[in-house]
Amino acid sequence: MNFVDELRWRGMVHDITPGTEKFLEKGNTAGYVGFDPSSDSLHIGHLVQVMLLKHFQRAGHTPIALIGGATGMIGDPSGKSQERNLLSEKALRRNQEEIRKQLSKFLDFESDIPNKAIMVNNYDWMKDYSYLGFIRDIGKHITVNYMMSKDSVRKRLGTDSKQGMSFTEFSYQLVQGYDFLNLYNEYNCKLQMGGSDQWGNIVTGTELIRRKQGGEAFALTSPLITRSDGSKFGKTESGNVWLDPEKTSPYKFYQFWLNISDEDAVSYIKIFTVLGKEEIEALIDEHNKAPHTRLLQKSLAAEMTIMVHSKKELDASVEASEILFGKGTTKTLHRMNEDTFLSVFDGVPTFEIPGKLLKDNISIVDLCTEHTRVFGSRGEMRRLIQGGGLSVNKEKVSDPDSMIDASFLLNSKYILIQKGKKNYFVIRVV
Repeated sequence: MNFVDELRWRGMVHDITPGTEKFLEKGNTAGYVGFDPSSDSLHIGHLVQVMLLKHFQRAGHTPIALIGGATGMIGDPSGKSQERNLLSEKALRRNQEEIRKQLSKFLDFESDIPNKAIMVNNYDWMKDYSYLGFIRDIGKHITVNYMMSKDSVRKRLGTDSKQGMSFTEFSYQLVQGYDFLNLYNEYNCKLQMGGSDQWGNIVTGTELIRRKQGGEAFALTSPLITRSDGSKFGKTESGNVWLDPEKTSPYKFYQFWLNISDEDAVSYIKIFTVLGKEEIEALIDEHNKAPHTRLLQKSLAAEMTIMVHSKKELDASVEASEILFGKGTTKTLHRMNEDTFLSVFDGVPTFEIPGKLLKDNISIVDLCTEHTRVFGSRGEMRRLIQGGGLSVNKEKVSDPDSMIDASFLLNSKYILIQKGKKNYFVIRVV
């Protein structure tokens, strides 16, 4: 496949240096993207860059994932208002390993293919580089005028900026430029990719390679992804949507993609999946015929959940999603972990009871009228039971004198009461 053509139809090219496409057509090469290791997990804001590397490898080129252990200690001035905190080397290595595990779901690091992915950490070549050595070998090749011309610097030093910029941050583009030079020398890496806000830093690298080595290097950036309503992509009320299932459950991850707008779904399914052009166009046509079925969102959510988690987690997320629409069963509830259960029933009225109540059997009527306020009266509850409108943990209750004990608890602490089709209540043991 033609790498640049593939990115263009997917809407993933923002800026590209002249000659890049022709150079890539000559044969396989190496290209890299940098990732910040300040956390032990990537979030979906990183996924555009991950997909750049994935398509790059699919096109036969060698992807390099650079962990910014050194630059992560400095802080990138591009859109950042504060410098990052210094990481210990132990924390840095741990984060690097966790990020590698996540990237392994997208990139092939292990097989015998000639273009298997490579991971490097710029801390390894920067940690012993002396300040005097760096300004002698690297600093003299890039002028202050050149560095000042970059948008990321000018915005921080503009008349409206109250914070200004430290020398540490100002030097960021030199350190990133040296990364490119180092990879150029070590891996014959000729291309750096990133988000459009990184353009200035990336071309500093191409310029450094030209001035110091007399070599040719290239740059490609992707657009910064936003939502159609103007809000920031990848953010929810609870914060970032992480790839780590401990930080964002597979159910919440699936729900994020399922709940995006139709307009966003059209662009996101091109950017975040490897589905082919014809298949995507067919999905869009089918979706447009019946938007209420949310075919695009379901397809996107399925592709992303399988890629980041697994088919098993996708099936569990779909199953959990269907509970509120009456398709779930008692078995479904018992299979659900606590985090997913609480996510599904977020906002549902919740009552707390002491655990000792369930040590001896208690009638469902007493539980729902005396010890909680699921029902206002016994009469109201008995009438609903007679009409077949009450369920406990998705099982119909036919006898008002039915007894409840600890065996009914989900995740050892919850009981789900359903009145009619849509009214749910959670009873929690404390």
